[in-house]
Amino acid sequence: MRVKRSVPSRARRRKMLKMAKGYRGPRRKLFKNAKETVERALQHAYIGRKRRKRDFRSLWIIRINAACRENGISYSRFIHALKTANIGLDRKSLAYIALTDGDAFTKIAAEAGVKAGA
Repeated sequence: MRVKRSVPSRARRRKMLKMAKGYRGPRRKLFKNAKETVERALQHAYIGRKRRKRDFRSLWIIRINAACRENGISYSRFIHALKTANIGLDRKSLAYIALTDGDAFTKIAAEAGVKAGA
């Protein structure tokens, strides 16, 4: 008895063409073109998910640094002081505090034992 693969291969093609929805011309209609485009799009999506994490960490550091400069200290001294004082706040929450409540950030800096201008 011979093997018939029409159902799985058709399903595979249909799935790929469905993912190509919204593209123009042969990128949507023709399987080969759609497959190439969709694979490239999936690669970019994967890279973008990794990049987003980097971008947000960078943004948090920029915000914390700005708040530190307002308090007369550098970012690196502030982070070092937090570590030595065993204050376990991550950069995401520190950035949120710096953005929304400057007084609380100043108190955290004082609690960490950071002296302005040091």
